Amino acid sequence: MFGTIAVPVWLLVLILGFAAISFATHFLFPSVRWFFRRRAERALTRLNARLDRKIDLFKLAQRSDMVARLAYDQRVVEAATVHAAETGVPGGVAFEEARRYAREIVPAFSATVYFGFGTRAAKWLSRLLFRVRVGKVDRALRTIDPKAAVVFVMNHRSNVDYVLVTWLVADRSAVSYAVGEWARVWPLSALIRSMGAYFIRRGSRNALYRKVLARYVQMATEEGTTQAIFPEGGLSLDGRVGPPKLGLISYIVEGWTPQSRDVVFVPVGLAYDRVLEDRVLVKAARTGARRFRNQPLWVAWHALRFAWARFRGRRTGFGTAAAGFGAPVSLREHLGAGGSVEALGERLMAAIAAVVPVLPVPLVARALGEGAASREELGARVEAMVAQLRAAGAVLKLPPMGGTSVLDEGLEPLIRRGLVSTDLKPVAAERALLDFYAASVPDIGVAAPPQT
Repeated sequence: MFGTIAVPVWLLVLILGFAAISFATHFLFPSVRWFFRRRAERALTRLNARLDRKIDLFKLAQRSDMVARLAYDQRVVEAATVHAAETGVPGGVAFEEARRYAREIVPAFSATVYFGFGTRAAKWLSRLLFRVRVGKVDRALRTIDPKAAVVFVMNHRSNVDYVLVTWLVADRSAVSYAVGEWARVWPLSALIRSMGAYFIRRGSRNALYRKVLARYVQMATEEGTTQAIFPEGGLSLDGRVGPPKLGLISYIVEGWTPQSRDVVFVPVGLAYDRVLEDRVLVKAARTGARRFRNQPLWVAWHALRFAWARFRGRRTGFGTAAAGFGAPVSLREHLGAGGSVEALGERLMAAIAAVVPVLPVPLVARALGEGAASREELGARVEAMVAQLRAAGAVLKLPPMGGTSVLDEGLEPLIRRGLVSTDLKPVAAERALLDFYAASVPDIGVAAPPQT
């Protein structure tokens, strides 16, 4: 029993290796996981103490558990059965397809990544690129029931929207975004998932996929997860707030019952003096092709050039970025008053359009019209428009000094980019881009004074 056994060295190494793995998986790893889990729980408790909207357990669940919960949901299983019958594929194949969609959609939220890195990076990047002017988000959230599920609904001006809003509400909640397929590029996709975002296939006609997506959105809403969606369904190609695409909103409404927690939509209007993708969007509007090709190397090269110029003090950013917050809209009250999904979409888009801030560059682009005889004339037009916009209740995010500072801040970038000539005439070749910015100013019957 206690005799000596001779074994080859390679076999001894294998035995010791398997023993080490067994010890680590059964004793060491659980202890390490327990240690870090306890630290994470304490950090999360401190984090929730300062947030207005607490991080819900739905976000913190293991991603594998969430995928299984979504894939085995009764309505998803029923949809997979119908899909199998309609397409003639075996039931197991249809169910595996549903699981694949669930893995594609479900995020992998990390509070450490979101609050430790994501929000700080969003703040740094926003301030690096823009001069940020923001409305009072506190006023928008102050009257909302703490148990209600909050959904920020926003116009989609730029891919910077995600960055800007993440930072603006960082002290109040962790926001889960619906992100298009443009971001499914490694390593960006992994980072976006860890920030709590979920990917969607815009325009997909696959009924099984849409059911899986609908159930995820409904589950997140039922658990009170704070979400952010862009009802337009894509970036604005003409600078205006577009009509709603009711996909995600209809999913939320379909999954809601009077016994559920209330869902409160918070309208958010976003505006920029410079939309980084402006030429791409204007070209898409002209050609009618909305498919944008990912160019990570091109983006990285220009980002490095910009960062180096900022570091050397040769660039001052891209002007102002601003956000305005509108009055919350209760789903319970809307449906209780007999409102429909279509009416809700129109109401939300109107509320968003009403709080899109007016910034110097779009304001000057609108006031310029077909040109001006002098800076004094253009300045008079700008002042007249500001007065009329203010009287109409528009959200103005202009330089606090007013007067000539508004004209200077709005006109100089247009001349520098070649959209306007030094004699204050629009450059014909850039007319579409100038109109793109002018279109974001609310149309309240403002007319430029007659030229002299």
